[in-house]
Order: sequence, then structure tokens, then C-alpha cells
Amino acid sequence: METVGGLLREWRHGRQLSQLDLALAAGVSPRYVSLVETGRSRPSADMVLRLAAQLEVPLRHRNRLLVAAGFAPEYRERPLDEPDMSAVRDAVLRVLRAHEPYPALVMDGRWNVMMTNAPVDHFLAHVAPELLVPPLNMVRLGLDPRGLASRIVNLAEVRSFLRARLSRQIARTGDPVVAALYDEFFAADAPDGPQPRLESEVATPMIFRFQERELSLFSTITTFGTPQDITLDEISIESYYPSDAASAELLRGLADARGRDVSAR
Repeated sequence: METVGGLLREWRHGRQLSQLDLALAAGVSPRYVSLVETGRSRPSADMVLRLAAQLEVPLRHRNRLLVAAGFAPEYRERPLDEPDMSAVRDAVLRVLRAHEPYPALVMDGRWNVMMTNAPVDHFLAHVAPELLVPPLNMVRLGLDPRGLASRIVNLAEVRSFLRARLSRQIARTGDPVVAALYDEFFAADAPDGPQPRLESEVATPMIFRFQERELSLFSTITTFGTPQDITLDEISIESYYPSDAASAELLRGLADARGRDVSAR
């Protein structure tokens, strides 16, 4: 049976913090942290959440801590298509559409695609049907030869960056599904050269063979600030931008062609 003290200790170790570090950050004594971790003191719900916030525990796992301490979960998990999430869903749709003619998509915390804008369809046109069966997973899509891997010119570099992102995510969230995804593609491999630094990831190019041309894109990631819902805590908007003028021209041309096709129907 898991205890709140044991779980907090696991998160503290994962964050490489001492009991003193956590105590100073949370405004309590190191002795109190020790008593909680060893089960000799039962923290209040507010204290559980205070310690969890200092450890940057994801909302899903904050609920788990609360339950282990004998309290009700604090955070709800509502699908984006629920009526009371309509304002958020509409805001996300506006972001996706405003980004056109460049591709953008929304992913959950396990790399499953939840929403896309129209330009993403160009990249999915030649993907094997079995990879498009929901939930569409971006890691499998990008690294499976039946997906995009056979068309990514700099696949080794992309693999290296995906490896680094997944590793950091596992360390941050402890999600077993993400860990299984990592093992599926990377556990048997040696690292593809030096691991990239975090600050360089935002500008990592992905170079595609597309219509007998090369299309170079880099991505940025947008998350929700101070979310109070598990769904919002875990989703992100991944937006792709052209790395050069030729790529921008190609994406604009695809959008124009799509517009003409729609008008002709």
C-alpha cells in the first residue's frame, strides 16, 4: 500500500532535492519533512499540495498524493469536447487556425494527437492507415518507417531530440506509458551522438522530403499556465514554422492549392 510519505520521498529523490531543500522551499522544518516521509506525521491536504507544488508534481499525481494521505482528489480531468471546456477548446482552435498555412497540432501528455489544423493533412497523406487509427501517436508517426521516418532527411538528429524530450518527460512525470513509448523506440539503441541541450531544442529543424523538394521546419511548444484541470496540465500545442524562405513558399503554395480545390467543389 502506497503512503503519502513514500510518494513524496520518491518525488523528492527524482527532483534531486534534500529534505532541507524541500523544507526551505515549502517554509517548513526539515524535521517535519522527515516525519511526513516516514509516516510519523500526517500532513493536511493543504500541506500535501504545498509540498507537491514545490516538487513540481503534475496534477494527476497530486491527486494520487492526496488519496494516499486520506483526502479526496482536488483536480478534475475533463475531455476537451465536454461542454464546460468549450471556451478552452474554442481558444485552442483559434490558435491552430491562426497558425495556418503552417502546421500545428495539440497533443496530450502521452504524445497522442487530439486536434490538428488543415496543413497537417499534407504530412499524413502517405502514412500507412494502421498508424492513423486513433489515438494517433506522434512518436510512432515520426519514427516508424511506415509513417514519416522514411521522409525525414535528418532522422538521426530528430531521433536524438525525441529521445532527450522523452527522457526529461519521464523524469518530470514518472508516466509509465511514456516510459513504455521510450522503451519501444530507444531502449535497445545506443544514443545517437551527444544529447542536445534543452535551450537548443526549440530551433531543432526537421527536414522532410516533400514533393521532390526539401521542407525544413522547426517547432515551438505552448502549454497552459497555472492549469487547474488534469487535461490542461498535460496537453500542449506544437506549432511548426518554416526554417527558410523556400519552405515558407512551399507551405503557402500548398495552402493556395487546397483553397482552390475547396472552391472548385
